[in-house]
Amino acid sequence: MIREFRCDFHVHTCLSPCADLDMYPRAIVAMSLAKRLDIIAICDHNASENVLYVMKAAETTGLTVFAGMEITSSEEVHVLGLFDKMENLLSLQELVYRHLPGQNDEKYFGCQAIVNEHDEVEGLSDRLLIGSTELSLQRVVDEIHNRNGVAIAAHIDRESFSILGQLGFIPKDIPLDALEISSRTGIAKARLLYPELARFAFIESSDSHVIGDIGRGITRAFMKEPTTSELKMAFKKTGGRYIAE
Repeated sequence: MIREFRCDFHVHTCLSPCADLDMYPRAIVAMSLAKRLDIIAICDHNASENVLYVMKAAETTGLTVFAGMEITSSEEVHVLGLFDKMENLLSLQELVYRHLPGQNDEKYFGCQAIVNEHDEVEGLSDRLLIGSTELSLQRVVDEIHNRNGVAIAAHIDRESFSILGQLGFIPKDIPLDALEISSRTGIAKARLLYPELARFAFIESSDSHVIGDIGRGITRAFMKEPTTSELKMAFKKTGGRYIAE
């Protein structure tokens, strides 16, 4: 039976250097439930160490947590990769780390805390997570798809780190599954602003870096179950699945 799922597919944790340290697993789950969300995706910058801990914190709550990452391509385009299986995300993580140069300077870029489901600090990442990978946009999307993931161009309405901001257009040979719209714009306004992108599904997310922003932007997905395969069907409007606009 097809039902509505309230989703926020772009949530950071305290592992992202630009996120508040209050973005730890149990707090994220609690706020997601308070905002009546059914699905969230954890998408830290070029990293995934906190994803499993958020999943564990949500195990008995009914909240579904997609395994995700916000990857920065060599063109400085942000792409969300969403997965059902943690092992697929971890495989992508290995690739990203092999192509992510630099070391974090906490003084300039911020703390990168790995925090478990009990709110205990497991460690700090010393990688330059805020930086760009050496992977092209085409490679990033292909590698996500090679692992049965969903590839979404992040916050296309922003001037920085978006596919439109960096490239000025969306190459026809890059098979993105959907485009993300920031909550400040919203899907309805975005459809008016970008009529040339009518072929793409749009989602709206919070891109939350502070706890109170979770659920500020949501996507209403009509699907049978909370899986990425169902989400792909909703993007394509097949089998009665769809994204409400």
